[in-house]
Amino acid sequence: MMTHGEACDLFANDDLIGIGMAADALRRKYHPEGVVSYIIDRNINYTNFCTEYCSFCAFYRPMGHAEGYVLPIETILDKIQETVDLGGTGVLMQGGLHPELKIEWYENMLREIKKVFPKVHMHCFSAPEVTNIAEVSGLSLTETIARLRDAGLDSIPGGGAEILDDAVRHRISRLKCSTQEWVDVHLAAHRLGMRTTATMMFGCGETIEQRVNHLELVRRIQEETGGFTAFIPWSFQRENTSLGRFVKQEATAVEYLKTLAISRLYLENIVNVQSSWVTQGLKTCQLGLRFGGNDVGSIMIEENVVSAAGARNRANEEELRRIIRDAGFLPKQRDTLYRTYFLN
Repeated sequence: MMTHGEACDLFANDDLIGIGMAADALRRKYHPEGVVSYIIDRNINYTNFCTEYCSFCAFYRPMGHAEGYVLPIETILDKIQETVDLGGTGVLMQGGLHPELKIEWYENMLREIKKVFPKVHMHCFSAPEVTNIAEVSGLSLTETIARLRDAGLDSIPGGGAEILDDAVRHRISRLKCSTQEWVDVHLAAHRLGMRTTATMMFGCGETIEQRVNHLELVRRIQEETGGFTAFIPWSFQRENTSLGRFVKQEATAVEYLKTLAISRLYLENIVNVQSSWVTQGLKTCQLGLRFGGNDVGSIMIEENVVSAAGARNRANEEELRRIIRDAGFLPKQRDTLYRTYFLN
């Protein structure tokens, strides 16, 4: 198992191809059948009101802002219907940290959705959101997650992780949940039998040591619970954000590929690692499939948060299948829990 020091040394190593080949070998160990997966789902941002004012976010609006919104259930149901009509199997739902929406609001929303779409997988509410719901409602994390699960929540996304190092978090999102609070949400969900994903937003001014701290924490949680289905790293988008005034250079394609490969090598206990096209584009995503990635994520029928920060990449199912085939793999649609089931 790779040590913290070895990972830091790899980041300093200029042998990008060698690092990529090592990650590709580990990818083949877990996925010898030559399949690369993708999902058809939709990001629904139910509100953009938020009290955290994260410096890397261009999506949120403060309470009372004229551009702020909370989506009515009718609009959410219409968006899900469109997703299903396009072959979608799941919904990724996240929003700002609203100080007035208690757990009953979320329970009612989930129940209404499941009443109309019982088979749609609800992958919702990042750790900061869950923590906020618990605080606003006066509940423990375990009780909050259990009630959301019973209302229709199927799994929890890894959003809100950014870099799991409190020195970084204090600098870029000091009002958002701490590293330990992020960990506590995922541990509580895993202990309740739910699966979650782990993410990392890098290139926001953190050191390599802090980046590896993040990987180490994710690996330790997975050792304890085995609850992560996948790890998804992506790079900070600086345009339109206040943090972008201080981070002058976004992560390059080379840095992305190296980080992806080292993530694959370090997180030996996580089966799936996603190569992202949203921030780096389709060509770099395609290269990522030879740097340890075995999944290209979602066609993203709708995405508002990263695009608000300046990401303008778009993809449809045909394009994702093409880049997978052109990289030498068999494209296969999956569901949110990484069960592949369409071989067309």
